[in-house]
Order: sequence, then structure tokens, then C-alpha cells
Amino acid sequence: MQLPDPRGPLSQQVGHVLAGRACEGPAVTALPLPTGEVLDSEDLQLALWMLFELHYRGFDGVDPDLEWDPVLIHSRGMLEGCLEGELRGLTAEDVRRAQRRGGDLAGRLTWLIDDLDRGSLATFLQRSATVDQFADFMRQRSIYHLKESDPQSFVLPRIGGPAKVALAELQYDEYGAGRPERLHADMFGRALDAMALDSGYGAYIDEASAATLAMNNVMSMFGLRRRLRGAALGHLAAFEATSSAPCRRIVSGIERLGLPAATAAYFDEHVEADAVHEQLAIRNVCAALTDDEPELADDVLFGAASCLRMAEIAGEALVGSWSETPPRQRLVAVDA
Repeated sequence: MQLPDPRGPLSQQVGHVLAGRACEGPAVTALPLPTGEVLDSEDLQLALWMLFELHYRGFDGVDPDLEWDPVLIHSRGMLEGCLEGELRGLTAEDVRRAQRRGGDLAGRLTWLIDDLDRGSLATFLQRSATVDQFADFMRQRSIYHLKESDPQSFVLPRIGGPAKVALAELQYDEYGAGRPERLHADMFGRALDAMALDSGYGAYIDEASAATLAMNNVMSMFGLRRRLRGAALGHLAAFEATSSAPCRRIVSGIERLGLPAATAAYFDEHVEADAVHEQLAIRNVCAALTDDEPELADDVLFGAASCLRMAEIAGEALVGSWSETPPRQRLVAVDA
């Protein structure tokens, strides 16, 4: 994958460092951070995504040892701090409401997911999207789905006991259950190919919105920070619990549009698989984790709320880009 085009001073300087041209500007850590909302900053989100990508497949021509360069790690930490701070503020009331419900962790987590799940983007794709809009959706989602489940795999060595066993079971399914042709990331690639879209890893990074980049960055931040392992697994539980029904609606939209069967196959796989994964993630992973480490319960709720709030923001941004109507009003109208 080539380095993406910069979108501001932060991403430009990260690109310069990775390309070996660090002398062309100030150090990343010396650049001013955005003064507005972090989630809306394409520059910050792209810079952070580039730094995280060093821990995945990297970039063509970039020294792989930069993955652990101390200056870049420090820079990444600063940007992560901005992102985590905004997420904490965004989800604080959600977490408090779930805490007030009482009961066991599985019950609080299930209540929170049910309370925050909107599903409006899938409904729009089912009922209203054009072929071009569906292709736009696929391009945005390719940033994550071509490395599907990889952020969560970083958590495996950071937990133990029943939660580790259950997470490994879930990830085994995500990675094809021993069948390479069922690897979910590759299935998404074939869905792109069927629509004559580019299935190359990171092919559409220059089109990715701030919300798309932020969704990916949240997963990477949670997975790569041992301190946030509870949030990573809460995020996973919310992701799995809100996948099956939306995928069924998306399949309906694919059929309405007459898109290829290979595109539907990816989403069909998740209708059944994620219905099983929902309870596995909530009870066998998250509840088991907090049985062993009860101090992580609030972070599990934080991770779940972060997943659902980011999904809402990204859905609003995408539908809003297709219409003159303000995105929140458009999504409400779809749900009505």
C-alpha cells in the first residue's frame, strides 16, 4: 500500500517521517493539535491511522522498524490521548446510565447495546440506496473489512482463562474456521471484486472520511493498549450484537438493487455467524473477563458505547454525503 495523500500538517509530517523526509518540517510532536472536535478532523484521524497501520501491513517503501520508533510512538500516544478524551466525553452519560441499571455485567451490556443501537444506515441501504451509494458504502467499509478482526486479535495475549478461550473461538470463525475461502476479509474482497471495485488492501484510503478513519482508529487504539483491553472486548460485543439484523437488511438491499451474488455472500455469512457471536462475545468473553477482572467492567461498557456512537456518527456522515438533507434528519426519516 502506498502512503496516502496528506490532509493537513499532522498527516503531512507523519508521511514525511515515514517516507524518510522528516527534515522537511517540524517534528510531529511539535505541531499544534486540532482545536475543534477530534472526530471531525480528517488530518488528525489520518495521521493516527497511518501510525496505527505500521502495526498491520505497513506501507510500500517504508522501513518496517519505524513501527517501534520512539518518536512516532510518542506522537501516536498524543493523538490517541485526544481521541480517547473525546470518546470518554461522548459516552460518559451512556456508561452512567448502564451502571445505574444494576445487575450483572452481561445484563448491563445487553441493555446498553439495545438502548444505543440505531441501525439506520442498514435500513437506508435496504430501502433507498442507489447502486452508486451502495458502492460508496463498500469503499468506506473496505478500510476495516479488508483487515476484519485483526484489531481484536491484539487482545488475545492480554487476557487469560475462559475469556481468552472464547475470544480465540470467535476469532477462529472470523478467520474462516480452517477454510481459507471463508476468511471474512477475503470474502469482503470478493464482494468488492463482484462490483468491479478495487479489492486491494487500503485502496480507498484517500476517500475515507474522518468518521471512517475514526471508527478504525478506535478499534486499533483499544486493541493495541493493554490498559484498554476491557474496552476492546466491549467494542467487540457491541459490534457483533449489532451485525446480524443489519446484515440481513443489507442483503435485502443488495437483492433490490440486483447486485452480484458474491456481494450478498459476505453479508449472508454474517447473518448467521454474528447471531451466534453476539452471545459468545457478551457472556463468554466480556462477562468472563469481568469475573476475573471486575475492575474492567466500566471499560467494557465504555467500549460498547464507543462502538455504537461511532457507528451512528459514521452512518450519519455517509448518508448525509448523499443528500442535501441534514444527515440526522435523513436517518430519522428512514426509521419512521
